[in-house]
Amino acid sequence: MIVKEEFLSKLRRYFCLNLYEVKIWTALLSRGVATAGELSDIANVPRSRSYDVLESLERKGFVIMKLGKPIKYIAVPPSEVLERVKKNMKDEAEERINRLAELKDGDVLGELNLLHDQGIELVEPSDLSGSLRGRHNLYGHLELTIRNAEKSVTIMTTEQGLLRKVEGLKSVFEKLKKRGVSIRIAAPLTKDTKDAFKDIGTVADVRATDGKARFCIVDSKELIFMILDDQEVHPTYDVGIWVNSPFFANAMDTLFDSAWKNMRSIKQ
Repeated sequence: MIVKEEFLSKLRRYFCLNLYEVKIWTALLSRGVATAGELSDIANVPRSRSYDVLESLERKGFVIMKLGKPIKYIAVPPSEVLERVKKNMKDEAEERINRLAELKDGDVLGELNLLHDQGIELVEPSDLSGSLRGRHNLYGHLELTIRNAEKSVTIMTTEQGLLRKVEGLKSVFEKLKKRGVSIRIAAPLTKDTKDAFKDIGTVADVRATDGKARFCIVDSKELIFMILDDQEVHPTYDVGIWVNSPFFANAMDTLFDSAWKNMRSIKQ
């Protein structure tokens, strides 16, 4: 049996299996019923490992051990395997979420916060900076920084950036507005962003700009700026810089204030 490496890689990702497991499983699928020795030969997996692998696949619901001698294994239909894997993943995720939820009111989180607070006191202000790689990580840190805003949030973004922020951060902006935080957003006004301007305009002061930049300033203390054009870089390779520097952030806020006065209000 010859199975392409690319196909095996996909199976490993989708079903969370190791290489030996996908080899044995696909070998059994091709036979329907087989012994461990037969599957070892077909899949080119060491015979000493085939029994452990089959035991693992049995626990995960991929195979059934047939009674009798010699011991043989039966392949579970892939559609049934898919449903079992989905259920197992859902159960595991819920269990992990519940465990993490328990930390919120427990001593562990308190001790972790204490360690962090003590560590921050020893950190030089210039050390509170770092690079963020990948748009997923960028937006995760952006949301965390914005969520903790006390006075102001200033954002300048691109056409696609505005659409992403309306979709992913509007609920955060709504909470900030209720707390009295001032939110300003500057972005290009196009036919694609017209509705986004109206949508986000209910929770923020939004103005149109012809400039092209990607940054966020929070409380004139923290600054996150993206160094690449989001139209020319894949989300995986997007890069941002986070800086906790009141001096730098306040200077950027002052420059933005000057540009803000010349930007077009969405009502114009």
